[in-house]
Amino acid sequence: MRLATLRVGDGTRAARREGDSYVLLPDADLGVLLGSGGDWAGAAAGAEGERVAASDAVFAPLVPHPNKVICLGLNYATHIKEMGRDTPQYPTLFAKYDGSLIGAYDEVTMPLVSDRVDWEAELGFVIGRAARHVPKAKALDYVAGYTVVNDVTVRDYQRRTREFLAGKTFEATTPVGPELVTADEFGGAEPDLEIRCEVDGEVMQRSRTSDLLFGIGDIVSYISDIITLLPGDLICTGTPGGVGDGMNPKVYLKEGQVLRTVVEGLGETRNVCVQETTPA
Repeated sequence: MRLATLRVGDGTRAARREGDSYVLLPDADLGVLLGSGGDWAGAAAGAEGERVAASDAVFAPLVPHPNKVICLGLNYATHIKEMGRDTPQYPTLFAKYDGSLIGAYDEVTMPLVSDRVDWEAELGFVIGRAARHVPKAKALDYVAGYTVVNDVTVRDYQRRTREFLAGKTFEATTPVGPELVTADEFGGAEPDLEIRCEVDGEVMQRSRTSDLLFGIGDIVSYISDIITLLPGDLICTGTPGGVGDGMNPKVYLKEGQVLRTVVEGLGETRNVCVQETTPA
């Protein structure tokens, strides 16, 4: 099943993909659907309602206001090498705020305060039920589904301190979506999918999600020992090699460029980079 959060009228609605259209669900967004308790998947699969043509769909962030957005750094060997870092013994975690999230085709805001904005294609996943002290062997049972993320990063702010957050949560910089592909489509196994990032059509990153240093099961189990994961929580699994900051000379995004992120079988985000304007 493929689910989305669509912008409709003056709000949003959760939706289920049906061929060339989306069926609008009663819930305001996927976070509300996943947090409703019970058999959210059965409710989503069986619901009937107004339809929106896929060609007319306007995508909001997949889960507009997750309780948590937790991200992994340094989770592909190629990225660890290009950034000159040691291989971590444990998952490297940092967070984002929901104000950084944008829809799959929204504009990426290029901040006024920096010209060192970089791309980071990632596999994302969303939690489907509360998870606390979950063993790795059972961790995938707690995943609602998978999606496409680009962890757009402001590099100079990332490096101002030892903590990553400042460079990772700039306003309206992180595309997520367009759809949540439910975990049952992968037969209960961790998906092995090609992941790719393009800037103006030029391939900058290409890898496979099976190259993750810490896989989905590792991530869910580890985080659930720290804090309870809740339905709708978004987890971003890290980026492979090929970021602009790892090049010689370094390359960063520019106004007007098109950032395209593709994960095999999940879809793509496509975002034009637009300069932030000075507040009135």
